[in-house]
Amino acid sequence: MSQIDPKSLSAQLKKGQLANLYYIYGSDINSVEQITRQIIKTAVGDNEEFALTKINAKYIDLPSLDDTVSMMPMISDYNCILINDYNCEKPLDDMRGRKAEDINKKLLDIIKNIPPATIVIFNVTGFVIETKYDYKSRKNIIKDKNKKLADFASKNGILCECAVKNSNDLAKDIVNKVSSRGGMIRLENARQIAEMCLCDTLAINNEIDKLCMYAQGREITEDMINLLVHRQNDMTVYKLANAVAFMDRFTAFKAIDELNIDYSNKLYIFSAIANTFIDLYRAACGKQSGKNIDDVANDFGYAANRAFAVKNAFRDCSRMSISRLRECIKIMRDTAVQFNSTYTDPRIILEQAVAKMFITKN
Repeated sequence: MSQIDPKSLSAQLKKGQLANLYYIYGSDINSVEQITRQIIKTAVGDNEEFALTKINAKYIDLPSLDDTVSMMPMISDYNCILINDYNCEKPLDDMRGRKAEDINKKLLDIIKNIPPATIVIFNVTGFVIETKYDYKSRKNIIKDKNKKLADFASKNGILCECAVKNSNDLAKDIVNKVSSRGGMIRLENARQIAEMCLCDTLAINNEIDKLCMYAQGREITEDMINLLVHRQNDMTVYKLANAVAFMDRFTAFKAIDELNIDYSNKLYIFSAIANTFIDLYRAACGKQSGKNIDDVANDFGYAANRAFAVKNAFRDCSRMSISRLRECIKIMRDTAVQFNSTYTDPRIILEQAVAKMFITKN
């Protein structure tokens, strides 16, 4: 069939048009998951419990998959199979005595003749698929071994890449979403929301919910956006963690100023800081165990759009000992309890936590 964009695929599904094979991937993990859910909903409706088979590709059993593909649907019109994170580079978690090429060939043989009443969905949410832009076709081309499976899906079903949209594209989506709720927002203000949310569709949807409830049908203005939407800044969060690693008190407390933490955004900021220290801890343990960046990313199920976090953590984790990283994570654990059980200014709680981190020793 073809390679199409998420918007076109969504339009097909709304019309009830289904293919027997899908391959969904891309750096916008939220869109990958949304499109996957839409395919499943169109295929089996409310009968997921009986008509949907979910398979973790790391532990895929090919003979069992062959039987499942051939199985006739019982309750719904389709027998639906979701295979998450099949990686042609390393198909199974345990590859001892096996070759990736042999496993991939057997998989392709199974899906060559999918019955009309069966739908097989491959989606990728836990690892990075390397791509390059092809100027001739004006599309991204997969560079690694996953290209063979993706090309097969493109010829025999649907291939869909969910790339991260830029602020201009997202602004149009925001205008449409606000309009569908009976509200109104100017394009330049919608673009401001996209940029403040770092083009993260999940964060944008949360902010749209908040703004629409506040506006109550009125136009969402720039003043409303500045009042309610918190500017996300992953670099500031990382700068804070890095300053703790370097024992740089001035930079750490300056970063806290820039984060502008308050009651409405404290959970997001705390989660981002805690995750940064967890990234460093995992990388340090991985290095000590002889693991590389891809090993750590795959073992802990990092989404494709967070692959940079593992690379940064591998680069910087040597500045803190494992024991000190462990103590910092314990401090963040205790800080989470304070955030959820007291009405103390969250900035004061965060400053106290960072001060405790500086006391810990390598």
